[in-house]
Amino acid sequence: RCSVGWVRSGMQSALFLAVRHGGRMERGSRRRSDTEEADKGRMKRTIIKDWKTRLSYFLQNSSNSNKRKSKKAGKHRNYFRPSPEEAQLWSEAFDELLANKYGLAAFRAFLKSEFCEENIEFWLACEDFKKTKSPQKLTSKAKKIYNDFIEKEAPKEINIDFQTKNMIAQNIQEATHTCFSAAQKRVYSLMENNSYPRFLESEFYQELCKKTPVTRAAQGT
Repeated sequence: RCSVGWVRSGMQSALFLAVRHGGRMERGSRRRSDTEEADKGRMKRTIIKDWKTRLSYFLQNSSNSNKRKSKKAGKHRNYFRPSPEEAQLWSEAFDELLANKYGLAAFRAFLKSEFCEENIEFWLACEDFKKTKSPQKLTSKAKKIYNDFIEKEAPKEINIDFQTKNMIAQNIQEATHTCFSAAQKRVYSLMENNSYPRFLESEFYQELCKKTPVTRAAQGT
């Protein structure tokens, strides 16, 4: 009997500890779940804040560059946050996004967050290259673009096939405005079909498209 009582007592104690431990685990799991949700919330806010910081940086640099280039005195142009309607236009076509100064800066910041900003930088360099009129500058710019983006292990090497790279290496010997046309089309297509859809789904872009609710006080004014 003593042995039976001891076994019963041991089982009861084990059951009590299991229930108690289970309660602790449940509370611990709930706390971890709450902590994870809080971490996700903080992460989202950090991403939005980082985007805004990057965007301000790009816009400021762009404004300063335009100011230096302009020979006229006066205040340089500021680039303000677009209205939700303006931002929504960017989803209609990739060219709509690239043609907008704020949109281009936002997309560039997005690519930087995905560690592939070399694509938009190469595309912009090609756009500038095609506008170059001086033959001497055309040659020097062609070599710089090749060194920065095309050659093997270039600091901003873009993802294009070996055949296109070889063709560019030959073409820049006698640089023309079409030296990088094939590569630029390839990079444009890559951004349009991959990065652009992800940008439109990003939290930052969705925030730009949100319409601010009109308060009663604002309606009364």
